[in-house]
Amino acid sequence: MPPADRFSAPGPDASGHWSVEGLAARIPDDFTLGVATSAFQIEGALDEDGRGPSVWDDFAARRGMIADGDSPAVACDHYHLSPADLDLVAGLGVDSYRFSIAWPRVQPEGRGAWNERGWDFYDRLVDGMLSRGLSPMVTLYHWDTPLALEHDGGWLSRETALRCADYAAEAGRRFGDRVDRWVTLNEPVSVALNGYALGIHAPGRQLLFDAMPAVHHQLLAHGLSVQALRAVGVRGDVGVTNMHAPVHPARGPRDWIHARIADLLLNRLYADPVLLGRYPRPPLLATRPFRYLSHVPAEDLVTIHQPLDFYGVNYYYPARIRSGPGPIPDGVSATTAIARTPFHLADFPEYASTGFGWPISPMHCAVLLGELRRRYGKSLPPVYITESGASFPEPAQADGVMHDDARIAYLASHLEAALDAIQPGGPAEGVELRGWYVWTLMDNFEWAAGYSQRFGLVHTDFETLERTPKASYYWLRRLARARRRPAVSA
Repeated sequence: MPPADRFSAPGPDASGHWSVEGLAARIPDDFTLGVATSAFQIEGALDEDGRGPSVWDDFAARRGMIADGDSPAVACDHYHLSPADLDLVAGLGVDSYRFSIAWPRVQPEGRGAWNERGWDFYDRLVDGMLSRGLSPMVTLYHWDTPLALEHDGGWLSRETALRCADYAAEAGRRFGDRVDRWVTLNEPVSVALNGYALGIHAPGRQLLFDAMPAVHHQLLAHGLSVQALRAVGVRGDVGVTNMHAPVHPARGPRDWIHARIADLLLNRLYADPVLLGRYPRPPLLATRPFRYLSHVPAEDLVTIHQPLDFYGVNYYYPARIRSGPGPIPDGVSATTAIARTPFHLADFPEYASTGFGWPISPMHCAVLLGELRRRYGKSLPPVYITESGASFPEPAQADGVMHDDARIAYLASHLEAALDAIQPGGPAEGVELRGWYVWTLMDNFEWAAGYSQRFGLVHTDFETLERTPKASYYWLRRLARARRRPAVSA
């Protein structure tokens, strides 16, 4: 009997609330199960078939920016191994695969001529999904800005938003008849905060609150891209994905003030304009850092506030805020802007943590969905959890299986918490939760952490590129098969 068939989940979690069969029985009939990846993290082939450089190519080439000096040049080599990778997705029995198009692969300069060899790759990829019974969810922008645009200002420039909309229109023209769901941007907060404010991600700028134009221009790109996709007649649903984290103060009065500011920066600064058509008002003591946003053209907010078919949520952990700059993370230069921040993320010693040190709290996934319901009410479209997952160290091997029970417990408890939250009497009652995507299919290039953090359902040997499904892969397959409705056939 192969390992895949004899594997069983490790049983219920510590609270005794779930099993594979019990959890599967609670999944609604029309609920989408899927897995997610992003182009830069898995594709490799950075210099092949006419692809242009991205900001992440440039950032990764700088000394000391990536843990252990790791290179994304090969990553998982998905560019050459995509048929086998799609077989792995189909083998799960899930409904959908969320992937991203690498903008510099299809338009090397971010403007001007299209690269047909790049488009051909994604054309084959979409057809490969459909032939395997998988519903495509396309993310148009997952952080890999063409480097030429960054040289002209990147997301600090309004021009980048216009170019992004042109790219969205072209993608819609080519794939609009075959793609079921479109995500305009993935986590604009991560690009603005880590890339432009703190400098720990590409493009590596350290502007702190002077990074506000990067917030606005990404949101403008979202609105323009929604308009562009609909103008070319795509048949699929259109939405956006934001990362959200419930924010709590650590203890004192200053922590409360800074927690409110952090909530604006992490959550409301992105959701309010998209869902309500306005930027949130900052506390009186913090109006100056947000002054830029009070002067944006009113018509921009109309553009940003497009009707959406869905709202994507990436949830990983809650945030506890303590006043004052925090400790400098390992591998980050002491001269970084982190040393000049007015507050920092404090620990959650009461929770276990992931390989990244992120607190594991399924309860806060429910808290988050409840916050979205309270803040946005009828303005909140149907929701997909577009990323849910955790990094853990290399799994132990026994009986031919890579055992990653901690990941199984993480995924099961977070899915359970989300489903609980939307039940009658739950904190998110009334939220239409349509689906849940696991991050991620396989171990990959984890941005500034290089290959040190493993989020995958599938183990990647970065020397040989061999893929080996972990126990969590078999767990998800069993969950998909145990649902009340038949799983999508491979």
